[in-house]
Amino acid sequence: MERIVVRGGKPLQGRIKVCGAKNATLAILSAVIMTDGEVILDNVPDISDVRVMVEIIEALGAQSTWLAEDTLSIKCSPKMGYEAPYQLVKKLRASNLLLGPLLARFGAARVALPGGCNIGSRPMDLHFKGLIGLGAELRMDRGYVSGRAGRLQGSKIYLDFPSVGATENIMMAAALAEGQTVVENVAKEPEVVDLANFLNAMGAKIRGAGTDVIKIEGVRRFRDQVRYSIIPDRIEAGTFMVAAAATGGDIVVENVIPPHFEPLNAKLREANVLVEERDDSIRVSAAEPLYPINIKTMPYPGFATDMQSQLMSLLSMVPGTSVIVENIFENRFQVAQELRRMGARIKVEGRVAIIEGVARLQGTQVRATDLRAGAALIIAGLIAEGRTEIQNVHFIDRGYWNLENRIRSLGADIRRE
Repeated sequence: MERIVVRGGKPLQGRIKVCGAKNATLAILSAVIMTDGEVILDNVPDISDVRVMVEIIEALGAQSTWLAEDTLSIKCSPKMGYEAPYQLVKKLRASNLLLGPLLARFGAARVALPGGCNIGSRPMDLHFKGLIGLGAELRMDRGYVSGRAGRLQGSKIYLDFPSVGATENIMMAAALAEGQTVVENVAKEPEVVDLANFLNAMGAKIRGAGTDVIKIEGVRRFRDQVRYSIIPDRIEAGTFMVAAAATGGDIVVENVIPPHFEPLNAKLREANVLVEERDDSIRVSAAEPLYPINIKTMPYPGFATDMQSQLMSLLSMVPGTSVIVENIFENRFQVAQELRRMGARIKVEGRVAIIEGVARLQGTQVRATDLRAGAALIIAGLIAEGRTEIQNVHFIDRGYWNLENRIRSLGADIRRE
């Protein structure tokens, strides 16, 4: 079984280019099955989650070709199937995003209950509520979600929580529905906006993405030929930024959209990290001393839950008391136990983690419990004394392309064995 080995003590220096956004890519790949013809996607991250999603849509009948390292062609046809098999779906939480597109395109769907990272229950009730509101009939059937529908009908839908997945599923389904759909209290994440922009490029009529209310005028069909470039991954970029701050480094993160980083930049600056925003890059350089901070994760534009594990590693060596409140997922402090193995002083009480900074971390054997925990443990290894061995690296590969080699290009002592 592969592992990543890190020897700490080297500040990160240099420039690094960010890949396309994982979460935007997975949603857009789900939407691709709603058209006949070819869709070419640029800035696609070649990560395991994307590979699995491509396998799933191939199992439905699509054809895929990598035209370049980050360019993917998908060809769909009217003869595709509507059942997403368990053997593939079990690997990927985002596979539930196929439900809306399948119902809208084929009037039927059978999707196995998904897998992915174990960071909370993440129920699908909001997905179901929205799709039923559009006229779908859904039921649970021995580990599968089965659905039937005639042509979906536009409706007014209110989400009890601004769920990213539910917003995306409803938006995709409504794009081919008859009439207007109005969805209130929607997710405003940049990846939702990117999906809306992609759907509009295919011929959808969607307004309001990035605000509290999205309005969709349904169309009969989408264009047969589309080319689209996916936005950069703000979480990958943020991971590099936190790693630079933690190691006392100085890096420039390229291929980013700076407005996407306002919550992270604000917290890094509060911790006395120097952050310089440019047109399509951000420079991060450490200053001394670093200060303890408090963080509350919130839906966008609040602080991203996908960044709190990385900040926990940084704060574990910042003098004083820092507090992280996790408001999105109820099981996202699993990394704290691994950091404690390295000498961190972290107390978890429900959704609150209290971090007392220590003078040093000690390298040891740890295991990634989910994707972002894996990234956090790499950061911890970069600042620890001695050798850190990280197991379960398949979690890291789900969301980061070639991460250890890219960090090594910034001067770190890190390798995969």
